[in-house]
Amino acid sequence: MAVPATQRAADFGAQRIITLRIFSGNIHRLGLLALCEAAVVIVALHAAIFIRFAGSSDTLAAFEAARGALWPRALVIAAVFIVALAALGLYQLRQRVRFTGVFVRLLISMAVAYVGLALIFYAAPNLDVGRAVMGLTGAFALTGLAITRYIFLRAVDEEFFKRRVLVWGAGARARAIGKRLRRRTDQRGFRIVGYVRAPGDGGDIPKGPMFRANCGLVRLALRNRIEEIVVAMDDRRKGFPTDELLECRLRGIRVSDLLTFLERESGRVSVELMHPSWLIFSSGFRCDFLRLATKRAFDVVVGVAILVAAAPVALAAAAAIWLEDRGPILYRQLRTGQNGRPFRMIKFRSMRVDAEVDGRAVWARRDDPRVTRVGAWIRRLRIDEVPQVVNVLLGHMSFVGPRPERPEFVAQLAGKVPFYEERHFVKPGVTGWAQVRYSYGASEKDAQEKLEYDLFYVKHHSLALDLIVLLRTVEIVLFRIGSR
Repeated sequence: MAVPATQRAADFGAQRIITLRIFSGNIHRLGLLALCEAAVVIVALHAAIFIRFAGSSDTLAAFEAARGALWPRALVIAAVFIVALAALGLYQLRQRVRFTGVFVRLLISMAVAYVGLALIFYAAPNLDVGRAVMGLTGAFALTGLAITRYIFLRAVDEEFFKRRVLVWGAGARARAIGKRLRRRTDQRGFRIVGYVRAPGDGGDIPKGPMFRANCGLVRLALRNRIEEIVVAMDDRRKGFPTDELLECRLRGIRVSDLLTFLERESGRVSVELMHPSWLIFSSGFRCDFLRLATKRAFDVVVGVAILVAAAPVALAAAAAIWLEDRGPILYRQLRTGQNGRPFRMIKFRSMRVDAEVDGRAVWARRDDPRVTRVGAWIRRLRIDEVPQVVNVLLGHMSFVGPRPERPEFVAQLAGKVPFYEERHFVKPGVTGWAQVRYSYGASEKDAQEKLEYDLFYVKHHSLALDLIVLLRTVEIVLFRIGSR
């Protein structure tokens, strides 16, 4: 029996979608980049060994005779390099720096990696590969990583690596995609192929190609090799295409709600578009015993380590604060903690003693005149946050979580910003997802922007996300992003 031409075209379109998804969906581009860069480091190590032992007939045998098995060392060295690259923010798909900025970060990450490896080799001398080999490895790795990064930055914007997205809806909600993800770097993972106007859509038409679904949504999707359909209707009660969306889903095309799509692509929850039922039925909000136990253990272990490592810096900062104006070294301030419980947060004092003479809470400002000279430096380097480790060990805070606000600001913002109090369902943090994704905020508008990132963390918090935030915090401190 002959297969109709339209069916053959649909089948070919489905096969093309599956092929594209293998290359651009299931294998995450950043994970693939990390694997490639780990391979670059391992190849660089091998090249260094060949040059260092060039006089030997079998260079690897000569190295292993002198140092021992190579592969354990190679894996440790590659892992340290990858962690250093992550700490400098080099595994973000939405990087907004040019290749020159990336190269500078590569240089700094190399220095961080060498410090880490020096500590590892000191603690485990049996892993050391020798100074000559490490020196050559660094030179080769820097060259290889720079070439890899240049190729990645050129290729990541190619259409082949982007998911092809069709938006079912062409009204105010659909227009929110362009408003929320307006930068080119925000759209590195996808491309809007077009919009389809749905029944009930308003007059606020988004910019972009418009399609008619006269032939049906399934055929339209297959014909245009669509990999994901985003449902962004202004009114779902009018003409919701249940059967066609179901068939698209069964054919392997992802179907996403607008809020879920924006959450995934932007790393935050869109408060203005959100309704309580979406929060109720969406995934996340893990709060089981294992998660709580691992988070607490993580806080205690990291807290003790930071107290020991930061003790000399903390003592120097305390002496500088006292010598400047002979005032108090520490500053205790009432903040709102988990479930709305107040606690006293401890910081190194960075403002004048009379910063709030009348006791009225005041937002910090850019170039705030109340900040002392020493305070300006410890704020830039985030040293003023070090005493909060005590709050973490006491259980008032966690290392990662929404930043705690003063009760006066909480009462003010809760009455104006939707879902603001939901951020208090987890412990507040010394650093947080909002701190590494959004610049310093000191206004109601900034508070709403940061709330969207805080809600994303509350919804998706995990040990892996905590580690990502801590690594990104290193980047914030080194490049002084968002400090005031």
